[in-house]
Amino acid sequence: MIFAPVIRHATYVAPRVGDAALQRFLHHTLTAPAAAPHDARATGVNVQQDDKAITVQLDVPGLSREQLAVTIEGNQVRVASAEGAPRRVQRAWELAQDIDPQASTARLEHGVLTLLLAKKPPQSSAVRLAID
Repeated sequence: MIFAPVIRHATYVAPRVGDAALQRFLHHTLTAPAAAPHDARATGVNVQQDDKAITVQLDVPGLSREQLAVTIEGNQVRVASAEGAPRRVQRAWELAQDIDPQASTARLEHGVLTLLLAKKPPQSSAVRLAID
């Protein structure tokens, strides 16, 4: 009698949402070990921009919503962890255009903080003078 091993192929299972952050972390860690400190791949930050908004994704595993603070002042955005948090996070960005804080949103999902920063439309400061 001959015994042959039976090879089973598992069906494809789509990755979970939380796996994307882990895969991105591992990919950037393993493929770019000599990355410069200011490189976005080394810091776990992904920035995308369009005409109306800037999207910033920041890896903050182990932190909850209550342990993070996002501050917008003009064209500066700051993210900081609260005191006593298990991990210290402090990031700041100075953007080319002012941000509208009322139209901006922040979402924390599976260790990834996503900031949708709405740009303020440029306002003209031109003043019409009366001619005497």
